Amino acid sequence: MKNKLIMASALLLSCAIAVAQEVAYEEYTLDNGLHVILHQDNTAPIVTTSVMYHVGAKDEDPERTGFAHFFEHLLFEGTKNVEKGKWMEIVSSNGGSNNANTTDDRTYYYEVFPSNNLQLGLWLESERMLHPIIEQSGVDTQNEVVKEEKRLRVDNSPYGRFIENIKIHLFKKHPYKGTTIGKMAHLDAATLEEFMAFNKKFYVPNNAVLVVAGDFEVGTAKKMINDYFADIPRGEDIIRNFPKEDPITEQINAKAYDPNIQIPATMIAYRTPGFKDREALVLDMISTYLSDGPSSKLYKKMVDEQKQALQVGALPFTQEDYGMYIVFALPVGETGLAELTAEMEEEIAKVRTDLISENDFQKIQNKLENRFVNSNSSVEGIASSLARYYMLYGDTSLINKEIDAYRSITREEIKEVANKYLKPNQRVVLEYLPEEKPTN
Repeated sequence: MKNKLIMASALLLSCAIAVAQEVAYEEYTLDNGLHVILHQDNTAPIVTTSVMYHVGAKDEDPERTGFAHFFEHLLFEGTKNVEKGKWMEIVSSNGGSNNANTTDDRTYYYEVFPSNNLQLGLWLESERMLHPIIEQSGVDTQNEVVKEEKRLRVDNSPYGRFIENIKIHLFKKHPYKGTTIGKMAHLDAATLEEFMAFNKKFYVPNNAVLVVAGDFEVGTAKKMINDYFADIPRGEDIIRNFPKEDPITEQINAKAYDPNIQIPATMIAYRTPGFKDREALVLDMISTYLSDGPSSKLYKKMVDEQKQALQVGALPFTQEDYGMYIVFALPVGETGLAELTAEMEEEIAKVRTDLISENDFQKIQNKLENRFVNSNSSVEGIASSLARYYMLYGDTSLINKEIDAYRSITREEIKEVANKYLKPNQRVVLEYLPEEKPTN
C-alpha cells in the first residue's frame, strides 16, 4: 500500500508540474526566412531578446577552425550604427545584460532588459545581423581575446584538454573531431576576406531564429520585429552533408598528457546518437543513474564505499549529429587507472544485463522532473530552450513535450540501449596523465 501511495503521489506531482510549466508561445516566419518565436510572460518587468544562428564549429573549413567561436566575439565589435567598443556600454547603461555562447552546432546571442527596452534589444540584434563592421582592427583585437580565453580555459586549465583528446579518437571523419575554440594558427592565417565570407554565408535571417520572451505586448513586438528585421536580405540556402562515421568495433586505447594536473584520470567514452534520437534521452537517463550526485551508483561504490576514487562521473555530451557518452574517475592513493576502469565497466555491465530497480527508476524520473522545472523557471531559460528546440531539434513544441518522452522510457528500454551503445568493443579508454617531466 505504501508503494502505491508513493507512486500515486509521484504521478500527481508530475501532472501538476506539467500543467504549471506549460510554455505558451507563438511562432511565424518572415519572408526573408527569419523564424520568430514569441513567449509572453507579464509576471515580471523584464524581456529577453535572443538570436540563435545555425552555425558552429562543425561548419568551418578544416583549415580555418575556430571561426564560429571567433564570431561570437567579433559580432560585439560594432556595427554601422553602434560605435566600436560601445555595445556593452549601451546595454549596461540601459539596465540590461547580454552574453553569447558557441557550440559545435550553433551560436547564441541574447540580451535581458527591463521590459521598456524591448525596442533596444531588437534594434541591437538587427544591427548585428544587418550592419556588422568586419575590419582588420576588430579581427586583430578579438584574436588576442580568443587567444587569452584559450590560455585560460584550455592551455592552463587542469583537465582542460580531455574533451579534445576524446573527440580525436571518437571521430575520424565528421568535423566533431575538432574543437569549438579551434586552432590559433588557423585564425592567425585567415584573411579579412575569409572572415567576411563566413559572415555573409551563415549570419543571415534564413539561418537564424529570433526569440522574444517576457513582459511585452504581442502586437507591438510584431511591428518592431517587422520594422527591424523584415528588410534584411535573405542569404543563400546552406547545404550540409557531413561524412558519416564508421562503427567502432574494437576498443581504442589512448593516452594524453596534461602539464596542469597532478592526479591522473581514466576516461571511457562511447559514440552515441545525436540528441534528436530517442535513444539519446535514454542515455541521458543512464548517465543520471550512474553518476548524478552522491547517491548515484558509481559515486556510492567507488568514492563512498570502496574509497578508490576521489571523483567519478559521467557526461552525456549530446550534439546534433552525434553524441559522446563519457565516464571518468580520478584515483585515490595507490589505486591504478586500470582498476578504476574495471570498476566502472562492472557497473555499466549491470545496466546492459539487468533491469534497474523500480526505486532507482523513480529517482531518475524525479531528477528529470526537477531539471525540467529549472530549465523553464526564467524567461531567459525559456528563450534559450525555444530557440534550441526550433533550430536544432526542428520542433519548438518539445519545450512542453520532451518531458513526456522521458516519462515514456521504460526500464527495459534502458537495458536495451545500454546493451546497444555501451559495449567494451565500442569505446575509447583514455588514460589522462600528468605531463612527464624530463629527467636530467
